[in-house]
Amino acid sequence: MSCLQDWPEPVVRVQSLSESGISAIPDRYIKPPSERPSIKSDHHQLGAGEGGVNIPLIDLGSLLDNLDDKTTLNRIWEACRDWGFFQIVNHGVSPDLMHRTQELWRDFFHLPLEMKQVYSNSPKTYEGYGSRLGVEKGAFLDWGDYFFLHYLPPELCDQNKWPAFPESCREVTQEYGIQLVRLCKVLMKILSVNLGLQEQYLQNTFGGEDIGACMRVNFYPKCPQPDLTLGLSSHSDPGGMTILLADDRVPGLQVRRGDDWVTVKPVPHAFIVNIGDQIQVLSNAEYKSVEHRVIANPVQERLSFAFFYNPKSDLLIQPAKELVTSDRPALYPPMTFDEYRIYIRTKGPRGKSQVESLKSPSPC
Repeated sequence: MSCLQDWPEPVVRVQSLSESGISAIPDRYIKPPSERPSIKSDHHQLGAGEGGVNIPLIDLGSLLDNLDDKTTLNRIWEACRDWGFFQIVNHGVSPDLMHRTQELWRDFFHLPLEMKQVYSNSPKTYEGYGSRLGVEKGAFLDWGDYFFLHYLPPELCDQNKWPAFPESCREVTQEYGIQLVRLCKVLMKILSVNLGLQEQYLQNTFGGEDIGACMRVNFYPKCPQPDLTLGLSSHSDPGGMTILLADDRVPGLQVRRGDDWVTVKPVPHAFIVNIGDQIQVLSNAEYKSVEHRVIANPVQERLSFAFFYNPKSDLLIQPAKELVTSDRPALYPPMTFDEYRIYIRTKGPRGKSQVESLKSPSPC
């Protein structure tokens, strides 16, 4: 990542823009017309999410100790192939811990700006307090701030770079990470078994116990012109698997469904799970990493926590040999996660252009 220098322009905090009382957003945040959210469509999908169209909701409880529940396994299999997203309840993570994590980080983003600026990040690692992705000068920006922190491997996890205030933030975030890693290991077993592979296949391919994990706390301030911008542009996640703790009071995540965008209605105390590009590659596209984005809200701020469970950065990731046949050849070349993620860290979120560009051409 040493090729990435500092930000090409002075960093502006979106929260500060929002709190200044502006009635129109700066031009840098106005998306091209083709990328803007459709208010009519979004309103319809929000209503549908209350009882109609929504990502699958799955009770994970029966699979926490063993993988004998074929009905639930099959529901996850279908969700991974069809949606690339699903919500889970009864997942084994403490609801009280989830709530405390949310409240502490909300308090962080409402600290005075000078206290947050101590943790300002750079594109060299993205670790810390940030307000943009990508280093292209003059790029369109998203309406959101964030805090990015490393969790695994241990040598990358420097808690001194995590917020010292609120006072218990580091301790609670550490416990949250412990419980999320435990949950991810269960999900990796499920995903492996559903592919017809050994339980530990995906975990071992990621590096066994020597994997990567990091978290991005997203803060989306109120926006006076939500029809012109996005909280986070359309993208598929470059890593392995993402566990999202969403704000169940303020929907904002949208998942691409064909030519439409479905606004996810989060269930209280649930996690949203989505397949990342690395697992799409390993599954030889049996599982889909699907485009998603975040819409802005004119009246309420929104907070979410994306926990990324990734391969060890220097391991080659390629389609599992058990899933490669003469009828279905390997769709992707071997590549390390370090090589792969340089794309989004340089260019910012760009739909599924990275993983699709790697596909081998179909034989004539």
